[in-house]
Amino acid sequence: MDRRAAVKNMAFLMGGALSATTIGVFLDSCNSPSTPASGSLFTENQLLLITGVADLIIPTTSTPGAKAAGVGPFIALMIKDCYPADAQKAFVKGLEDLEKQSKDKFSKAFLELSPDQHKQIMDELREKTLADLKVENDDLERKRVEQENDISKKSEKDGLANSMSPKAPKQTLPRFFPIIRDLTILGYFTSEIGATKAMAFVEIPGRYDGCTDLKPGQKVWS
Repeated sequence: MDRRAAVKNMAFLMGGALSATTIGVFLDSCNSPSTPASGSLFTENQLLLITGVADLIIPTTSTPGAKAAGVGPFIALMIKDCYPADAQKAFVKGLEDLEKQSKDKFSKAFLELSPDQHKQIMDELREKTLADLKVENDDLERKRVEQENDISKKSEKDGLANSMSPKAPKQTLPRFFPIIRDLTILGYFTSEIGATKAMAFVEIPGRYDGCTDLKPGQKVWS
């Protein structure tokens, strides 16, 4: 796979901004101390599986991929030490489901699959995640509208100005695919390999220029 195809695939896998779960972890870490899970959260096979999936998201091309950058151990550490219990359970279940889907579909463990089989499993996982998120987001939007209508009716009944804001509906449930996607990208581009090989790195950059033109094919600055 050449670098252009890998970047295109990564953009496809990203599908947009960071997930609500990851953003929530970052915000919560600013306000409350983390409570790391005790003991080992993952089996040895699951640790290998995390590394394997991360390397599918950012594979080795003209630059080293996620595995070479040590993204797998980074993801495992982040999940164990920084993510809440519900996200940890969702992530572990996602790993278990990935193995089950692989064995049900191809009668082989996920790490034993061919590149085409890997792509098929990952594409199905992505599509299912997007479909589930759409259903959940539609439901959250419906509840938000219902809250606004209830507040409006109550304000009219009481003769009060509608100054009350509805409570924000609960965010979407944590899911395996958005979490491992987010942490793969975060771990890779904050690693030494990601910052110095995949991006342009200048140890002493000089003055800051926030609006620099990039030439076609030029790497972004780390």
